[in-house]
Amino acid sequence: MRWYIIMKITKKLGVRQMSLIVQKFGGTSVKDAQRIFNVAKIITDTYAQGNSVVAVVSAQGDTTDDLIAKANEINKSGSSREMDVLLSSGEQISMSLLAMAVESMGFPVISLTGWQAGFLTQSTHQNARIKKINTERLQNELDKRNIVIVAGFQGINRYDDITTLGRGGSDTSAVAIAAAMKADLCQIYTDVDGVYTADPRIVPTARKLDEITYDEMLELASLGANVLHNRSVEMAKKYNVKMEVLSSLTKAPGTEIKEVAKVEKMLIKGVARDNDVTRLSIIGVPDYPGIAFKVFSTLASEKINVDIILQSIGRNGRKDISFTVCRAHKGQAMRILEDIKESVGAEEITCDDNVSKVSVVGAGMQSNPGVAATMFQALGDANINISMISTSEIKISVLIHLDDSERAMRVIHDAFELH
Repeated sequence: MRWYIIMKITKKLGVRQMSLIVQKFGGTSVKDAQRIFNVAKIITDTYAQGNSVVAVVSAQGDTTDDLIAKANEINKSGSSREMDVLLSSGEQISMSLLAMAVESMGFPVISLTGWQAGFLTQSTHQNARIKKINTERLQNELDKRNIVIVAGFQGINRYDDITTLGRGGSDTSAVAIAAAMKADLCQIYTDVDGVYTADPRIVPTARKLDEITYDEMLELASLGANVLHNRSVEMAKKYNVKMEVLSSLTKAPGTEIKEVAKVEKMLIKGVARDNDVTRLSIIGVPDYPGIAFKVFSTLASEKINVDIILQSIGRNGRKDISFTVCRAHKGQAMRILEDIKESVGAEEITCDDNVSKVSVVGAGMQSNPGVAATMFQALGDANINISMISTSEIKISVLIHLDDSERAMRVIHDAFELH
């Protein structure tokens, strides 16, 4: 067999044996037959170098969107359980086709669904959290020297029902396997060749980073950078999983994500924007203690995450409270605010969708004053108005008009000389 011959040659050349590498491939990487064979080549090359390989795949191209459209044709209010059963099939198509491609190249391979791979999750459908991975099946297959292809984004709950992990679920699946099996490396293959200082489609002068810290990547992912999902980065940091983001379409070096990056001189690592935000305002509430608690505790009880918060200085015994939520929670948040409007004594509830959150991220700002001033000056010189501001040790976010967001990214990127 071809794989056996390759392993014999590898041993003879004295190449290091049996590192475990987890590789994740996104939907664009497996969208058609040509790209599936390209991914199969990446996997088999890694295996031929003497490594054990677990590959995690997403659904092909627009498959998930197509499945949602099919569901809406039948029942627009279908249960979350049945949606999970339907949506999980997208990754299963990818895993089996990829396994067939690897098999055709003469390598030992097996494909596993999320539950066959041991993913046990909470019972929440469409956004389940991983509770545990039973690695026995995975380890048995690797011990047989099989390449293992796993369907990402899915698992099974204690009732033996299929669950899905929500947005970015395949990234999370890959990191979870790497953490549970103490993999030597987790590679995230996408259609871009690494993490950039900004989205290169918006900022042509953006450059690729050789490395970035977990904290910086987590902030960028949470603030709109779509390279990795924040849940996967959070897990990688917690379990110290060595990660690399690279392209499945080129052989260019990627970006390493690690605890400490060498490029300490870089004040700012990146600029990100998030257009998936809505600003809600509670106008004219009484200016006395307990109002903010009642508003935000009610939202929290309905699992609505609140981001930037601004409270005005009280005047004439009243004040305004504004905050942002993701657009998916806009309707629910508005209903909650209308329900409590009378009890908190508010005069009016308003919302604004024409906003964007633009942020700068960098561990270097902790010990360097003047970052905010540089950012605000760049926006001021470009005549871009700021309506809300939020800061932490390694990020500054501003809320601006939606139409100004791309221009804001470019002027901020230039102001910090990230090109």
